Order: sequence, then C-alpha cells, then structure tokens
Amino acid sequence: MARGYGKLTAKKVEQLSERGLYGDGGGLYLQVAKGGSKSWLFRFKQGGHSRWHGLGSARDVSLADARIKAADARRVRLSGGDPIEVKRAVKAAARIEAAKAITFGAAAKRFIAANRAGWRNPKHAAQWEMTLLGIDPKGKPTKHDYCKPIRDLPIGAIDTALVLRIIEPIWAIKTETANRIRGRIEAVIDAAKAKGEFKGENPARWKGHLDNLLPATSKVRKVRNHPALPYRHLPAFMSELRARDGVAAAALELQILTAVRPGNAVGAKWDHIDRQAAVWTIPATLMKSDAEHKVPLSRAALAVLDHMEALKDGSEYIFPNSKGKPLSDASTAAVIDRMNEQERRWIDSKMDREVVPHGFRSTFRDWAAECGYDDAVAEAALAHKVSDDVIAAYKRTTFFELRKQMMTDWAEYCARLATGDDNVVALRA
Repeated sequence: MARGYGKLTAKKVEQLSERGLYGDGGGLYLQVAKGGSKSWLFRFKQGGHSRWHGLGSARDVSLADARIKAADARRVRLSGGDPIEVKRAVKAAARIEAAKAITFGAAAKRFIAANRAGWRNPKHAAQWEMTLLGIDPKGKPTKHDYCKPIRDLPIGAIDTALVLRIIEPIWAIKTETANRIRGRIEAVIDAAKAKGEFKGENPARWKGHLDNLLPATSKVRKVRNHPALPYRHLPAFMSELRARDGVAAAALELQILTAVRPGNAVGAKWDHIDRQAAVWTIPATLMKSDAEHKVPLSRAALAVLDHMEALKDGSEYIFPNSKGKPLSDASTAAVIDRMNEQERRWIDSKMDREVVPHGFRSTFRDWAAECGYDDAVAEAALAHKVSDDVIAAYKRTTFFELRKQMMTDWAEYCARLATGDDNVVALRA
C-alpha cells in the first residue's frame, strides 16, 4: 500500500464506534454518525471548497470496495470531472431508461390499438388479444394464456429463451398456433424497437434465428381431421335430420347443403341472401381466407330458407337463438348428439368418434371426388385457398357456374333414398 494510504483496516472499521471522521488516505473517509451508523465518503476540493461524495453504507460496502470507489472518483478528478455530478448523471440516465421501459403486455395493447382500424376482419384483434393478452372476446381469461410468462416483463428483457419457453412446448402439436404467436410477438417487439424501447436483434425472428432452433412448420404441421360421415351414409342421415324440428337442425341442414363452415352457417344473415339470384354472399370479414365467398343455393337450400322465413321474428340472423343472436357452433353439434342418443349410428368409423358439423365438408369433398368433379371446382366450393402460389397468381375464376350444377347434384344426392348399398356410387352424367 502506498505511503499515506491504507490507514484503516477491516477490523478497525468494525470496532470504531465514536462519532467522527476517520481517514484511510487518498481522500477516503469512514464517517461514524451519532448512534453508530457508518458510511464511506470521498473528500475532494472544487472551486476552493471541500465537497463530500457519498460512497455507500459501511454495512453494504466493504473497506476494499470503498477503496475501489475512491480510486474511481480520483480518476474522475484527474480528468477534470466532478464525481458527484457523474453519479447524478448516471442516476438520471437510469431513471430515463426506467421511464422508457414498457412491459410486453402494455406494448401488445398499444400495438393492437394502433393496428385495429387497419385490420379488415374484427376477429383479428380478438385473436391477438387472446394469444398475447390472455383475454377472450368477452373480456374473460382464456383457457390457454400462452404469453403469461412475458406479459409483465419489460419488453427490453425478452430474449430467445423466453420466446422458446412460450412456443417450443406447442410447436409440434399446435404448429399453426405457435407460429402465429411467434409472429405476433415479433411484430410487437419490432414496434417497440422502432420507439427505442428494445435494443438488439428481435428474439422472435424466424429467418436466420429461430429457424436454427426449431424445425420448419412444413415438417411438423399436421392436418386436423374432423370426424366425418362417409358420404354413402349421408342420404340416411339427411332423412333423419329433416325429420327433426328446431332452428339448430335447420342450420345444420343448410350447412351440409352448401358445404360452408359451421360458423358461417349459424352466423348467416338475411341481407347476405339474394333470393332472386339464388346466391348467398358471405362477406370477406367472416371468411377464414379474408375473401368474399359466393355460395350458389340449390332448391333444397332455398327450401330451408323458406322454412326459416316463415318463422322469422325480426332478427337479422337466419338462425337466431332465443335472444335474437346467432346460434353457437355447439348447437348444431348438439343436434348430432341427440341423433346418436338411442343408437350410435352417425360416427366416423376410422376414428371411432361421433361426426361433427365441420366433418360434413370432408363428406362433401369425398363425394365430389368420387363423382368425378374437378378438384379446383370442389376446392372453390369449400373456399379453400390455392396452395400453389403460381396457380393462385393466374387463377381469376371461382368456377361459380360449375359450382351451381355441382351443388344441385349434391342436394339431389343428399335427398336420395338410402339403399343400404355401400358399393353404389352415383357418377356424373
């Protein structure tokens, strides 16, 4: 230790109890206050006056650490600076950073609010809120709160490990959901980065980052199969369905006759129907593909609408519940449950599960294939997106005229008498 330094020892610091200042050398002092509390001070002169720079309590800062802090303060003095002002500047910078800090949840809310007006489909905002904020459309907690681990953390603290903690457990089993969550987290962090609230590379970025840690979605994505009725059994099912009363049974019948998704059937409105042209136009905002879908209505489908019009009570919905709101998807599934109460007839034999409303789209698709309809026409009827980008770029038709005839043939097949002969296939003329 240089001469004039190191006058104190750790044992002496511990034993000192009398009020006063005890120098260690080099401007470092131990201050013992009335009552015995001890703290470290660094003394220096500025403008001819002595100034005292606090280095912390002796309870928290050891003698060795106090000497290091004093050495830092001396370096500031040698460069012409004021250690007190430097300390204040560091604290001010820390306060500014703290003020700028925003939690991931707050950043997500801000992002959704800023982009809500630009989303054509109102469902988009609800989906973002469900996956990022854990809130369903009714404001209640969702069953799966995927982003709960990061929602209350400062957005600047989110790293790759935290992102993987959210998406890795569901990457193989819910690939589409996991990838959407990843993309939404990436978008929120990008927006925060633009505001200076996040620094560095985006930990949710796929290309060049997470693609090195997770398998490609194309390798793990699995098609979700809905239990479906073999199309040969459909005439018998339709005969039994038409014998049932109720709004839900009528909604299920229209869904089967038009091959639309269950949600589109129960949510159908009267102003979407053009009776004269026999066309049902489902707005883009209600479609999974975000594109308007025109559905040709067969005579059988129009007959369902005639039946519902006779029961019309002022609701804008074709299939309203007791409150005038649309039926839930579960209501049409409940019809099938009741049809299976006496005898478990309407099942998907391959899956050994009761058929569900969505499965009738597969029933229709199998029938169309067996009857020789072109794949493109059948896919257009189901409002499926064309997976090939080149074909999608050049295809400008929805095959509406061809679909009109196909849906007429489908309705006729649904109405045919059940023969019980599973080997008979009705081919197109």
